[in-house]
Amino acid sequence: MMNWHEIFSLEELIYHNPLADANDVRDFKMEGEAVVSFPLNRMRMQNKLDPKLGQKSNFVYWCSDEFPDNIAIAWDFWPIREPGLCILFFAARGIHGEDLFDSRLSARTGVYDQYHHGDIDAFHVSYFRRKEEEERNFHTCNLRKSYGFHLVSQGGDPIPSVGDARGPYRMKLFKWGREILFAVNDMTIFHWVDDGKSFGKPLGGGKIGFRQMAPLIAEYANLEVYAITKTAHSL
Repeated sequence: MMNWHEIFSLEELIYHNPLADANDVRDFKMEGEAVVSFPLNRMRMQNKLDPKLGQKSNFVYWCSDEFPDNIAIAWDFWPIREPGLCILFFAARGIHGEDLFDSRLSARTGVYDQYHHGDIDAFHVSYFRRKEEEERNFHTCNLRKSYGFHLVSQGGDPIPSVGDARGPYRMKLFKWGREILFAVNDMTIFHWVDDGKSFGKPLGGGKIGFRQMAPLIAEYANLEVYAITKTAHSL
């Protein structure tokens, strides 16, 4: 499997957020309830509601900026407490092309099915999947496409469990039209091309957001979005 730097080139940095203090996320939008703090000058997130509430205790924290297609999204990640699960949503818009925060869309509160069977389209990559027993026994990163709950690609998760984790882990997500590549510390985890038919229409640009499942605690920093070009034929 080719590494990302054999396929894509990072060009203009179009967004940078250190995620170092509350001022950095003043325009972010929370769906659900969570505690966001910055004890080590990086964004720490954890659930506010009791995990016994199930999906109601989970949340999504959206960057308010709208991003184009043909980008790389990069961020630093530290797992602090498990069990739980992390997700990055990207290319998120209303199913008719509306802005994700359009008042005509149904309210979202962090409950998962609102994001894959609601009135939005998006991709999402789930990583550090340590919630259910089968996830803890066999670590994978999953790419899903919505509307729907389509598992379209999967690869092994190299991040160890909290007891052995020594972050930060540099996460990179590349979207070039219908082509998506996900890497951790520059190691390619999966690389997939959407045919635009099997799992619904092709998706372009849109919003990005971080999701966590309770009772996970994790930290994030150095969020960057780059315009990219494709430098080599692949797949």
